[in-house]
Amino acid sequence: MKQFSRSLLALSLSLVVALPAVAQEKQRVSPHETVKADIDGATVTIVYGRPYSKDPKSGATRKIWGELVPFGKVWRTGADEATLLTTTQALDIGGTNIPAGTYSLFTLPDEKGGAKLIVNKQTGQWGTKYDEKQDLARIDMKKDAADKATDQFTIALDKNPAGGGTLKMTWENTQYSVSLKAKK
Repeated sequence: MKQFSRSLLALSLSLVVALPAVAQEKQRVSPHETVKADIDGATVTIVYGRPYSKDPKSGATRKIWGELVPFGKVWRTGADEATLLTTTQALDIGGTNIPAGTYSLFTLPDEKGGAKLIVNKQTGQWGTKYDEKQDLARIDMKKDAADKATDQFTIALDKNPAGGGTLKMTWENTQYSVSLKAKK
């Protein structure tokens, strides 16, 4: 019985030591934001982490596109947990049908311009856990120079007066965008 008690105590102590390491591994580094818009009757919500251009440890300004976010590699589209897109109705995003539901968003920036918005069926994962087999769609995004330098990564859902809207992602001196509208 004493051996069992010692083993249980040792196991408990190892868990107490290990749990903070696990918690730190998934501790949020960036502030989070929720953006929401009514697009043609569909409620579209995006929840994401908003990293800064400055390194949170050193305070040094980081080069974003091509360095922190490498070209040709899937990026988690924000910080911490995977960015979530929820829509109450089917959407047409850049000409691609996205059924009503909740999805993770990833981005694949291209050095030659533009990027792919990846709509992934897997949700609830820490942002760096990406499974390409769960991709629902890869949608072309347009690249433009941002109106002004943006220190903190920002996602916006802009409604168009004539209907539909635009999903915009802005950071550093770059803006990626794609049209969206509710499917009727």
